Amino acid sequence: MKKQILVSGGAGYIGSHVTVELINAGYDVIVADNMSNCDMTCYEGVKKITGKQDIPFVEMDFCDYGAVEKLFTDYKIDAVIHFAAFKAVGESVVKPIMYYKNNLLSFLNLLEAIQKYGACNVLFSSSATVYGETKDLPVTESTQRLPSTSPYGNTKQICEDILRDTVYAHPDIKGIALRYFNPIGAHPSALIGELPRGVPNNLVPYITQTAIGKRKCLNIFGNDYPTPDGTCLRDYIDVVDLAKAHVAAVTRMIEGRMKEDYEIFNVGTGCPISVLELVTTFEKVNNLSLNYQCVERRPGDVMAIWADTTLANQELGWKAERTIEETLKSAWQWEQYISQKENK
Repeated sequence: MKKQILVSGGAGYIGSHVTVELINAGYDVIVADNMSNCDMTCYEGVKKITGKQDIPFVEMDFCDYGAVEKLFTDYKIDAVIHFAAFKAVGESVVKPIMYYKNNLLSFLNLLEAIQKYGACNVLFSSSATVYGETKDLPVTESTQRLPSTSPYGNTKQICEDILRDTVYAHPDIKGIALRYFNPIGAHPSALIGELPRGVPNNLVPYITQTAIGKRKCLNIFGNDYPTPDGTCLRDYIDVVDLAKAHVAAVTRMIEGRMKEDYEIFNVGTGCPISVLELVTTFEKVNNLSLNYQCVERRPGDVMAIWADTTLANQELGWKAERTIEETLKSAWQWEQYISQKENK
């Protein structure tokens, strides 16, 4: 019998790409989402890409324990991949209570149901923001976690600790936290990609929306950092590569190949790219000219962060493969696809 994977937040950007790769790897997937930052576009795109029209979809909020419990009574769940969280650094600085309530309560409810019903494998969507404003670059999994620069990052630190403590207290529960860096791009089919509601909080959707004419100007937050061109340095990873890392991690848990009951892996490319370099590369590969300007730094942003991915490469048998040029082409193709749908 196929193993069933619950993907919370599975109709969203990363969740939809992970769902595709899980199905391609032979898993059955249950998608659950409250649709707070997405619509059915990516879920329908997943069905087109995989050719599966019967992917279970449950519209529910993981902050509602009764709804979470119903999932575990309705389905036999072998592993959970948890994406259901708010994720914008800047917004979290302005709305900390909203972030703490949603991100912590949803995860606590999930773990409580897992403890009660016995789904023993938990893959947590963590973030490089847990490292804070570190000077130890590139970061390894053993790099000290410094105080987070944002409530969003702090919720990721806290959830990691909750998962670690839960695993230690309940030997039948296994956990992996994937600390990923900056997911960008879209599926090569251009049928799924990042589709934020309202004004984008992430860089690449703002770039593509500026290029297509939805936004008048792209703001680059800070050009006075002590970096080669004055803008922040980031590790941008293609979302399909990221999705494949999730499959590798889930398979490691299900097949009982974990060396510890709780493990952590960085998921990135190991190659830092500045914000300005990303913008100019997008222009070059897509033969476009963007209207952009440099403005004041944004609260919560760290100056530079990129990954040492050695552990994930060795233990998960995974590595990032798509080039930044391929990734930025896919992001533009996705934006064009969405614009065509909206204009019909």
